[in-house]
Amino acid sequence: MSSVKIVRVADRKGLDDFIQFHYDLYRGNPYDVPNLRSDEENTLGKERNAAFDFCEADYFLAYKGGRLCGRVAAIINRRANERWGRKSVRFGWIDFVDDREVSAALLGAVEQWGRERGMEEIVGPLGFTDMDPEGMLTWGFDQLGTQATIYNYPYYPEHIEAMGGWEKDNDYVEYKMFVPKEVPEKYVKIAALVEKRYNLHVRKLTRREVLREGYGQKIFEVINETFKDLYGYSQLTPRQIDQYVAMYLPMADLNLITLVEDWNAGRKLVGVGITIPSLSRALQKCRDGRLFPFGWWHLLRALKFHKTEGVDLLLMGVLPEYRAKGANALMFADLIPRYQKYGFKWGESQVEMETNENVQSQWQYLDKVNHKRRRCYRKEL
Repeated sequence: MSSVKIVRVADRKGLDDFIQFHYDLYRGNPYDVPNLRSDEENTLGKERNAAFDFCEADYFLAYKGGRLCGRVAAIINRRANERWGRKSVRFGWIDFVDDREVSAALLGAVEQWGRERGMEEIVGPLGFTDMDPEGMLTWGFDQLGTQATIYNYPYYPEHIEAMGGWEKDNDYVEYKMFVPKEVPEKYVKIAALVEKRYNLHVRKLTRREVLREGYGQKIFEVINETFKDLYGYSQLTPRQIDQYVAMYLPMADLNLITLVEDWNAGRKLVGVGITIPSLSRALQKCRDGRLFPFGWWHLLRALKFHKTEGVDLLLMGVLPEYRAKGANALMFADLIPRYQKYGFKWGESQVEMETNENVQSQWQYLDKVNHKRRRCYRKEL
């Protein structure tokens, strides 16, 4: 008999405990980047997150000896399952103390929850959609995390791989690129060439265009088309897109967002590069993910005054038919001088499938290092 008690989150107090557990477990860790509590509440709140239009989820807490010692989310994304022809239950938001009885009980709860709903496999860590953090860190535990990715202790993958029945479903890599003193000549030449040969051009946006003239929605429509064939992706719905536009773009530095248009096709939007100042150090200073009393100031210094050394390349996408035309070079030729002006020293690529050579090739003219790896696991039910 297990001494671990699993409790389903059934009220606001339970959800608060679920969110708080990560802050407590990683308090003082120099590499973990905790999310804002308000963002966690918006994502996990079933009445707030538009993903619940096609997702089902429950959250579980693990107690041992009367002490909270783990958490996990069980998620079924029906759109993704239909798109990929799978019957998957996802596990996400998984955290636990270094106790294998606890980790086994948490994953066992997700497995049972999935079986009861007719699922045939468990996969993860994954969120509701690709806009949520995914993949368990397996290498690079001494590297600073980012707002958009998961950090976890080294014992997490050790627990899963010791359980038996688990296998690799997908691996990701992440790159750290160093901002050059000069824009690489290759980017400059290719950018000039594609402007002349294909009539592709950089487009910078105004706040009005983003929020009132529909460009925020157009950006995510390109992201949908760009990412549609990637592992586990489910295309964002119009309601989700509206939600992400309202959540993230009003505060964005539009100098760090670069679009590419095809002027031969009526200024059709064909490429998107969304980058933001790294918020990692600022978020670490927001105690328990709270903006007050002083967290807001640290975030403002990073977002508005660029008091940070890094830049996060959050979403970089080019429509498939334009990738071979060098549209990426246009974005980098525009963005790198802006990074130099702001004093950024390095950039983070975020997660990329290890097999996605098209994405990785766009960093080829930069000084870079593969500094993190992560994995999604799978087990048959």
